[in-house]
Amino acid sequence: MRTRRLASNLRDLRRTASQLPDAVVLMDQDEHVRWCNHAAETLLGIRLPEDRGVQLRQRLQASELAGWLRQGGEREPLHDTIAPGKPDSQISVSLLPFGRRQQVLLARDTSHVTRLEQMRRDFVANVSHELRTPLTVIHGYLELIDPEDAPALAPVLGEMRAQSKRMGQIVEDLLTLSRLETQHRVEDERVPMAPLLATLRKEAEAISQGRHTVTVEADAALDLLGSPKDLHSALSNLVSNAVRYTPAGGGITIGWRRDDDGGATYSVTDTGYGIPASHLARLTERFYRVSSSRSRGTGGTGLGLSIVKHVLNLHQARLSIDSEPGRGSTFACHFGPERVLPAGGSRDES
Repeated sequence: MRTRRLASNLRDLRRTASQLPDAVVLMDQDEHVRWCNHAAETLLGIRLPEDRGVQLRQRLQASELAGWLRQGGEREPLHDTIAPGKPDSQISVSLLPFGRRQQVLLARDTSHVTRLEQMRRDFVANVSHELRTPLTVIHGYLELIDPEDAPALAPVLGEMRAQSKRMGQIVEDLLTLSRLETQHRVEDERVPMAPLLATLRKEAEAISQGRHTVTVEADAALDLLGSPKDLHSALSNLVSNAVRYTPAGGGITIGWRRDDDGGATYSVTDTGYGIPASHLARLTERFYRVSSSRSRGTGGTGLGLSIVKHVLNLHQARLSIDSEPGRGSTFACHFGPERVLPAGGSRDES
């Protein structure tokens, strides 16, 4: 009786798994196929019973999936790779241990998500590009109007100029984000950090206009390898944010130091308002604001940290945030050893 019940449950489980929209492949510890569902036949091109007992990586040897399996796929999922059985689709794949010395490969069709994401990027890029010209024209005409000719309208003209300038900056930041999202690598150049740190300090002092104390603490004679323009944009964003969100009389510290693993960390520490822990995970989302009124009052676009995140991703670096309300924040960019060069000299001398 118990045997029949278990057999019935097993048939029900297999029947259910067969109808799943995600591909499921049951394998032994050596990746020999034991069973798969209909979605696996469609997405991966596996056929039963012909492929039962065949090693999956050999069956799919012409695909990126085979290389991922050889490198130990259970450690890290594989995202957005071409489906071997359906070349016009993309899949995300993961490998999980199952039972005694068995494995389950799961593959999900992500084509629709990829298409939607591409549509979103295209829409943002196209709209931003179309807005750039009319905004430039509006701002240009506003600049031609002399407030002295209409004293009563002077406050209004000033506000209109400020808002048109802010809208222009939002458009430029959106275009920058669109470029970064479609960019997969950077042209590596030596980025001398000593002059860059000096420039960042001057920029901070210009924004502060004497309201803050700005210091640089650079204890490492190190340069970076990467895109000078993109790195300057990202590191400058952190500095300008620190100035904007620190009350007058506060301090901004720009740091650059070597890490124990041979990498290096660029940091910006302020004595500003601080950020509650519940907001930290979402700070790099575009237009996410901890305080809407305070953010708009400082003139920020809400896109700076998104730009920072994408620039760091292109340089295989990461952003960490340490903050406490009322005590300020530290934003740190961690670069790996492969991105760090001894200061001075040419890239080849590293």
